[in-house]
This record gives sequence, C-alpha cells and structure tokens, in this order.
Amino acid sequence: MSDELIRKHEGHVTHLTLNRPQKANALSSALVEALLDAVEYACTDGTRLLILEGAGAHFCAGFDFSDLQASSDGELALRFIRIETLLQQLHHAPFETLVFTHGRNFGAGGDLACCCGIRVAAPGTTFSLPGLRFGVVLGTRRLAGRVGTDHARAILSESRTFDADEAHRIGFATRVTPQSDWPKLVAAARANCELLTPAAAAALHRRTVTDSRDADMAELARSVSAPGLKERIRLFREKQEKA
Repeated sequence: MSDELIRKHEGHVTHLTLNRPQKANALSSALVEALLDAVEYACTDGTRLLILEGAGAHFCAGFDFSDLQASSDGELALRFIRIETLLQQLHHAPFETLVFTHGRNFGAGGDLACCCGIRVAAPGTTFSLPGLRFGVVLGTRRLAGRVGTDHARAILSESRTFDADEAHRIGFATRVTPQSDWPKLVAAARANCELLTPAAAAALHRRTVTDSRDADMAELARSVSAPGLKERIRLFREKQEKA
C-alpha cells in the first residue's frame, strides 16, 4: 500500500484519504496508481459507499508537476491517461461516491471531485480547472454534465477560479458544509447506501450516468499526443508564476 493514500474499509464503506499534505495532495504517479487499485478493489469487495478526502490544508492540487523537467512528452501523456482512467472508474462506480473538498483545488483535483456522486465543499473552498490553457482536454464532458454547457464553457474558456458558494449554485457541489459537520454527512450516507441492494444501486448508476468513456479518452489522447506537451505546460506554469 502506498503511504500517499490511506485506505480504510469498515463494513460496506471504503474510506480513502489522499495523504500528500506537503504537496497539497497533488496527484503523483504513485498516488494515482494507488487510487486506481483502491477503486478497482472496492468494485469487488462489497463496497456500497466510497468516501474520498484529502489530508492537510487542501483536498487536491491536481497533476503533480514537480518532476516536469525530468519527464518526456510521452511520460506526461501516459500520466494524464491514467488520471482519466481513474476519473472514469470513480464516475462509473456501481456504488455511491462521496467526496469532501476544502482549501484550494486545481485541475485534476477539481475533476476528481466532479466525478463523484455526492460532492461536499467546505466554506471557502475554491476550484480552478486550467487544463485547456495548455491544451489538455480532461473532464470537460463530465463538468458540462454537472453544471450545464454554458457554465462549463465560461469556467473553462476564462480559466476562472470559482468558490464553494458558486460551485453549489451551479451544481458542481451538492452542498456546502463546514468540516465540523462532515461526520453527520458520513453517517447519513452510510445509512442511505444500505437502502438499495448492490444490484439495484449498480443499475441506478448505469441508468443515470452517461457513458462517454471511449469518446472522453479519445479526446484526451488526441490533446496530450499533440507535440510539445511538456513545453506547453512549462509556458503555462511560467505565466502562472508571473501572474
């Protein structure tokens, strides 16, 4: 088990905590693979509710670019593809998924929250989804499914940061709740996940989640396979640091 992910399983509940607080829980290759393993295993072990949260001051800072200089275009592309695989696994999981977000969340960190069924944000939480600024198409259709096409276009075209209240208003978050009250939400979600049989819950998810996995992966692959991915990311980060 990776130290970057804390896994707990109690009854029908799997609880996953991103555990890279010193990096704002940025998604390293190891953390992504640990998450994928945990979600895939949860699909086989009787899990009815999966809870996702982050240790420290922030839920998730998105793609970990700390080793950008040592990475090739191909290595970066593969990492984005593995992140999309993870997002698809969560979005199409046959059980309820509950995410708790707080602090500042960027890129794939926001996508990680967006793909869960119950999306709780602490007051003051912010989200930013700047991937299109360096040409990466990740999570766009899922975002549009949550907030509507107009809101998604505005957020992505302007690379605009939005807060918890706006997230709730447009449907990105299902509720805004102080962290002190999160245990009550967990208790309620635990009780609700027992109301349906696993087969009925799986059928509900199949009927209420649009399956665009192949198209989404193909669009991402096209965007990250365009030459110069590393340089596009470098220029974007350079501009961000100067802003």
